[in-house]
Amino acid sequence: MNAVERSIVTDMKLAPEGHLKIDWVQAHMPVLNRIREQFEKEQPFKGLKVAISLHLEAKTAYLAKVVQAGGAEVTITGSNPLSTQDDVCAALVEDGVTVFAKYNPSPEEYKELLIKALETKPDLIIDDGGDLVSILHSERRDLLAQVRGGAEETTTGILRLKAMEKENQLQFPMVAVNDAFCKYLFDNRYGTGQSVWDGINRTTNLVVAGKTVVVVGYGWCGKGVAMRAKGLGANVIVTEIDAIKAVEAYMDGFAVMPMSEAAKHGDFFVTVTGNRDVIRGEHYKVMKDGAILSNAGHFDVEVNKPELEAMSVSKRTVRRNIEEYQLADGRKFYLLAEGRLVNLAAGDGHPAEIMDMTFALQAMSLKYVNDQYESIGKKVVNVPYELDEQVARYKLESLGTGIDSLSEEQRSYLDSWTEH
Repeated sequence: MNAVERSIVTDMKLAPEGHLKIDWVQAHMPVLNRIREQFEKEQPFKGLKVAISLHLEAKTAYLAKVVQAGGAEVTITGSNPLSTQDDVCAALVEDGVTVFAKYNPSPEEYKELLIKALETKPDLIIDDGGDLVSILHSERRDLLAQVRGGAEETTTGILRLKAMEKENQLQFPMVAVNDAFCKYLFDNRYGTGQSVWDGINRTTNLVVAGKTVVVVGYGWCGKGVAMRAKGLGANVIVTEIDAIKAVEAYMDGFAVMPMSEAAKHGDFFVTVTGNRDVIRGEHYKVMKDGAILSNAGHFDVEVNKPELEAMSVSKRTVRRNIEEYQLADGRKFYLLAEGRLVNLAAGDGHPAEIMDMTFALQAMSLKYVNDQYESIGKKVVNVPYELDEQVARYKLESLGTGIDSLSEEQRSYLDSWTEH
């Protein structure tokens, strides 16, 4: 069967629009273009099958095409029911990639699509949030032996992987792409910072200036969200469980307080923790009428929806990707994108230039784990620094700039403990 016959997508007639989207991002991803040229010459994945689970939009589609250019037979599925773009899926199928994905499937359909991607018996995987790895190690252990290793995109996924490694459950090596410098310094901070507010602004069509924004979590994503909120003119409150990060937020000019207090002041709430129930019933009790709730963590568990529904007397959709919950006392809260990733479920995700670096790391990490899987062992490993630095150098070259290098005298000086 060809890709069209194998795939499950919504409508192949949408492909022309999908091709336009992919062409647009390709024109703005010079680092990945350079890696594609290398892969076309070297064919590092020749004869191998690769399964990818990522937010299936244009930038992800181009990563799939780059891996395909390296000789792989590529299958791709989504990593979030609301971030899949049906036109992009159709375009990928026309380009020979097998696709098992559609926008807004039921939970049962969504899981079945993940399983279908794994049933292609991949040699390598790229995961986002750990769903592929989890299924392989639980329901479909019959497919484990074929997998050489893979790469993980997100904080949430790496937390799951490290928990598996700690319990000696992980059966193949995984590269923690999220922990690479060129991922969290740029993707998590500048990518999340911009794309979260793109999603919120286009969805609500409300002004941010003068409002109070509560950012829940001050990791690299939280730093970016807070920084962009400040740039939009908001008053920003940060909540944290880590005292060091809380001091950092304070030094960055933001108010810091527990959520029990912050909940009283927020007009917009953005969760970026990777944990569950960081906004919950006790907070709903004190929130202002009209509060807007959103999440930028991987799973839709950071804003506790069951407790919100239990406290509400009515629920309705008031705009695309906005659900209104009315409480018995008349207060109304607005949940964006069902509590899923607001930047992808209600937007287009990170800018192409940002994902250029992240997906370059993914492609290079996939080659690394394929070359070294036997020596790495069954554990989570960091992206080698030389790959991280190479992506940064490619980025600088694409910008038409460069950096200095040490002279031999300078190098000798730094390596000496006597010549000072």
